[in-house]
Amino acid sequence: MTTVSKSDLYRLLPSVDELLKNADLSELLAREGQPAVTESVRAVLACMRNEINSGTLCTQQAVELAVKHLPQAVEQHLRRAMEFSLKPVINATGVILHTNLGRAPLAESAIRRIAEVAGGYSNLEFDIAAGERGRRDVHVERLFSRLLNQDGVNGIRTVVVNNCAAAVMLALNTLAEGGEVIVSRGELVEIGGSFRVPDVMAKSGAVLREIGTTNRTRLADYENAITEKTRLLLRVHRSNFAIIGFTEQPSLEELAALGRKHNIPVMEDLGGGAMVPLRALGVNESGVMDSLRAGADLITYSGDKMLGGPQAGLLSGREALIQRVRSNPLFRALRVDKLTYAALEGTLMEYIRQNHDAIPFARMMRISAADICVRAEAMQKQLSGAAHLKTTIISGESLVGGGSAPTSSLPTFLLAVTAESLSADELAARLRHNNPPIVARVEEGRVLIDLRTVLSSDEDTQIVRAFLNIAP
Repeated sequence: MTTVSKSDLYRLLPSVDELLKNADLSELLAREGQPAVTESVRAVLACMRNEINSGTLCTQQAVELAVKHLPQAVEQHLRRAMEFSLKPVINATGVILHTNLGRAPLAESAIRRIAEVAGGYSNLEFDIAAGERGRRDVHVERLFSRLLNQDGVNGIRTVVVNNCAAAVMLALNTLAEGGEVIVSRGELVEIGGSFRVPDVMAKSGAVLREIGTTNRTRLADYENAITEKTRLLLRVHRSNFAIIGFTEQPSLEELAALGRKHNIPVMEDLGGGAMVPLRALGVNESGVMDSLRAGADLITYSGDKMLGGPQAGLLSGREALIQRVRSNPLFRALRVDKLTYAALEGTLMEYIRQNHDAIPFARMMRISAADICVRAEAMQKQLSGAAHLKTTIISGESLVGGGSAPTSSLPTFLLAVTAESLSADELAARLRHNNPPIVARVEEGRVLIDLRTVLSSDEDTQIVRAFLNIAP
């Protein structure tokens, strides 16, 4: 073995121009273009220089061998560099509205609507009949009106902004800037990403007036706090936690009656925004119509939670209040684009048709534990030939997720998998490195697969293939 100086080893490396002229890179250049390939060439050569400098490549033979394989190294680097960061994953956790995995999957009709309007021009703000500028609200407002103005509820209008936090801030800024908003201490929640309701309220320009205690707030506490500065009575739905035991909270009906008595609007930050009767599915959560029937003047909720649509913040309420919200200059800053409107339109149309199974969130909620068990047994049978894998089927619980329904879960069956010579964490990591990545739960030394959130039989097959491809 011949030892040479680092400077001699550096001289063995080709220049960027020399490597770009290598015939093995001609196809890559034609496919990806010279700028992208040149960037990868420079990166790979820089990496080799670092390896020479650190002593990882310390002989002439080693450097010459690495130089021989430079075209392959450039192609691998470019493939990684050009790979999309945002990618589809298989959610095998059983958490339906998994915030880290994008919350609600879209209905096929919503996906088609996005495709139809994304590639060209649309009448987003154009009134085709009149031949003049229109309003982007109209594309979904008519559908929300059909869904929400029923069962004795009338005069409800809806506008859309970027997300629910934006909806809350816009509503508070519109209705209570410079004035006081009365809210129970037990509802000053923190949502995901360390966003706290008091902070959102402060940014809105409204003044927070806390009443009651963490666990007990009475209707009299609201009434005693009302002054000439009061602009809004706020109810914040405890969507991501529950207070149990020695508690007290006035009903939304009682709060709405108090608001009418003093001519003060009552707003509920509902969060979830369900349009299906969740209690019939065993989930102890109220929906949009429940809040409107109870007399809330304005409610805010998310599009990508229990509505099963895209990320959006919805404000639904009395027409006079919604008109004030829409006239706020902040509304333009927080408005959504054509893709969100298209996805919402496709989602809402399924509710109009009462085709709830077309909406993945609603469909997953309705799947029985028995049906999930049948799929798990089929998967277990397909894995039975893999001697390095041990599988069992156990009972468990699926979660709604997305900061929703903290006290409710859905019964399910889980495929529990262990692998020879691999820990559960290592096995889960191998699944995440699959293409597409598979995200599962790890509990008590086992990888748990909950098929409630696995969308199709094709995804079932991909999970089986991923397990079989994991070497013992």
